Parts: sequence; C-alpha cells; structure tokens
Amino acid sequence: MRSKKLIWAAGALAWLAAWSLVSAGPVEAGSMKAQVFITQAKLPSGLSEKSLIGFARTNHQKLLHETTTDPVKERKWLATMVISFSRPVDDMEFTVLFYDIHDGPRRFVDDMSTMVNKKTEKTFVQKLTLDRPKFKPNRNMELVVTVKREEVGRLKFGVLGQEIKRSGEVSFSDAETGAKKK
Repeated sequence: MRSKKLIWAAGALAWLAAWSLVSAGPVEAGSMKAQVFITQAKLPSGLSEKSLIGFARTNHQKLLHETTTDPVKERKWLATMVISFSRPVDDMEFTVLFYDIHDGPRRFVDDMSTMVNKKTEKTFVQKLTLDRPKFKPNRNMELVVTVKREEVGRLKFGVLGQEIKRSGEVSFSDAETGAKKK
C-alpha cells in the first residue's frame, strides 16, 4: 500500500513539474504586447510619453490618403507610426512587416527594421513612407510588429488613392501586324 502511495505521489509531482515548464513558456514568450497607431496628423512637439500615446490614439486613422502633388505613378502615402510596447523591447531592433490582405490571405509587401537606441524605452515614433508600386491604392493592409521573430502587435488599415487610368484602346501599325498593303 505504501509503495502505491509513493508511486502516485511521484507521478503527481512529475506531472506538476512538467505542467509548470510547459505553461511557463508561452506566458513568458507572450508577455510583451504592442499598441500600434498610425496618423497623418502633425505630431505636436514636447509631448510626454503618455500625451504622445493619447494624441496618437485620438488621431489614429484606419485609412491613409496618398499625396496628390506628384504624378499618379509616383505618389506615396506619408504617415507617422507610434508604437507603445507593454515593457521595454530588450533587443537591438524590432521589425514592422507590411502585408496586403485585400484578396484574402496575407501577401508580403515590405518590411522595416527599427534600431533601438535605449533598451529601456517603451514608446517609439517612426515616419512611414509607403511608395508605389510596392503599395497599391485602394487596398486593405496589415502591419505586424515583431520582436525577436515573435509577433507582438498588429494593425489593419487601408490605403486610398487614385488608380492608374488605362484607355483600353490598342492600336497596331501595319508593320507590327505584318499586314500587306493592297
């Protein structure tokens, strides 16, 4: 009887130890989160970290409008991205990945790495320039923030702009078609 209790106690202890190791992994790995905001409004200077996050939250835009000063093929989307991590990054860089999600599954478009100057900082401000032809107008996009290859934040947004107009008219010369003159 005593050996059965000892075996049961050893089994329970082993199960508890294994469970604590398994459960500690994802909790520790997933403890960092990031809030991401995009705005096309001009950021006021001299804001505290809390005020900056508040400004970004209230001026956050889900749809970005393209510049209109350039010809259509050369237009781009300009914005400012504010990322607030739940704790310091504790790495030399973090990466922002851009995906086109308009037609269903994610299609990778571009990435952007940001180097971290102070490992104690939690909030970062980054200028964004989304250029054509990588980024296409009137599409749904997803921005994903990763630290040490782990996804810590994401944001869905849209890019609005003028499509390149095509006339739909095609003309060929006689030399191109190989037609004989009569």
